[in-house]
Amino acid sequence: MPADLRQSPLHDRHVALGAKFAEFGGWSMPVEYPGEQGGVLKEHAAVREAVGIFDVSHLGKALVAGPGAAAYVNATLTNDLRRIAPGQAQYTLCCDEETGGIVDDLIVYYRDDEHVLLVPNAANTAEVVRRLAAQAPDGVTVTDHHRDYAVLAVQGPRSDEVLTAVGLPVGHDYMAFEEAEFEGVGVVVCRTGYTGERGYELIAVNGVAGALWDRLVAAGAELGLLPCGLGARDTLRTEMGYPLHGQDISPETTPNQGRLGWAVGWDKETFWGKEAIVAEREAGPRRVLRGIVATGRGIPRPHMQVSLTEHVPVGEVTSGTFSPTLKKGIGLALVSTSVDPQAEVGVDVRGRREIFQLTKPPFVQPSVREA
Repeated sequence: MPADLRQSPLHDRHVALGAKFAEFGGWSMPVEYPGEQGGVLKEHAAVREAVGIFDVSHLGKALVAGPGAAAYVNATLTNDLRRIAPGQAQYTLCCDEETGGIVDDLIVYYRDDEHVLLVPNAANTAEVVRRLAAQAPDGVTVTDHHRDYAVLAVQGPRSDEVLTAVGLPVGHDYMAFEEAEFEGVGVVVCRTGYTGERGYELIAVNGVAGALWDRLVAAGAELGLLPCGLGARDTLRTEMGYPLHGQDISPETTPNQGRLGWAVGWDKETFWGKEAIVAEREAGPRRVLRGIVATGRGIPRPHMQVSLTEHVPVGEVTSGTFSPTLKKGIGLALVSTSVDPQAEVGVDVRGRREIFQLTKPPFVQPSVREA
């Protein structure tokens, strides 16, 4: 891997566990933890059945602060902050002003009208910060804290037990967050995640990240907790049909094409890209993101061609994997809107035409919102 990749403040913990690493968004991040208890399939199962812990410190962290900070964020990003209250988080999109293409999808933490924390994707943080800073009104600052904070995700049906054991708050509503303390240092505890399971994401300063990781791992030892890498994170999120920026959505796709209209405040006066996005919505997008499920043994992978017949291409796979839960191939694909959303299609899997059923994700019933 390139020598100049960023490293998580927990990198030494991953090395000690024998993790396999890969480049992701400019960072060296653990893909899986080999051994008797590790590996993608076992890590995936731990999250679905018990609890797993992920280091996702590569995610961006940026603070928009000052008088009118929340109003500014609401006037630029797609979702409507008026739908939530301080102490809640929201999924939203940063779109290009001219084309409406998705520059990034991110989580907004609405602290109060003068403090909004953004958590963008690793590779897009600098661009999101640049765009917001360039148009920020007087008195509003946009500060990149990418290198200052760690993010840990504790995911699975026993996640509450793990957090309780280390004295962190649990039980708040889905997409709500609380400010807590760990060893005298502030930690943001948000009921969210990228797996479809009940869980939490914790944002803490780098200096306390190692101790927090160690305590969480120790507390979960008797509950079936496993450290999990980005490999399991990918299979888990694909089973939910959650899009990955840079694969399923990108500056070349719009919210309409990505089936993300639910994250758009259509009644807002303004947000970046509104004119183009509304016009496309009214006309109808030429392609949309759909789920695909194998009827046979084929495993889809990104960039594989999707066709109605061998000679009529209608789209391309954007994400694909073997579903450990369903024991079959699943994926996401950008497919022409001329195709019946429940049609059978062919996917070119290494020169073989495998049959897949178009469907609407999720592929596995989520429990993320369970009380």
